[in-house]
Amino acid sequence: MTHTISTDWKGDMTYEVETVGGKLTLDATPDENGKARGMTPKYLMLVSLAGCTSMDVTSLLEKMRAQVTDFKIEVEGNLTEEHPKYYDTVKMIYKFKGEDLQKDKIEKAVKLSVDRYCGVYEMFRQFADVSYEIQYN
Repeated sequence: MTHTISTDWKGDMTYEVETVGGKLTLDATPDENGKARGMTPKYLMLVSLAGCTSMDVTSLLEKMRAQVTDFKIEVEGNLTEEHPKYYDTVKMIYKFKGEDLQKDKIEKAVKLSVDRYCGVYEMFRQFADVSYEIQYN
């Protein structure tokens, strides 16, 4: 399967990106000659990682009939100092809230996403040391 996107330069460091799901604006930060009118490409990588694994986890928890009232993921990515700058370490923090959480099912869902289903997580493993932790309530 081939995925295709298109970018349209809007001036300065701003681009409009169109994908199958809609449009978004890219821009650089002011220290990178941008005006911060949109998301930066590197931040979008972290967004993609969190989005991919969170969709896996919620889908798996639904199939396992494990109830949670709130689920968040925080991602901490460390950029290297030298060019080309890339994330050399990434930490995922999965945060769950709910009454009578079924921790065994939650841990299984996260592990399945991390080890088997999340393609973005696998891509990150190719260039970064990726770790995760699970926090409850």
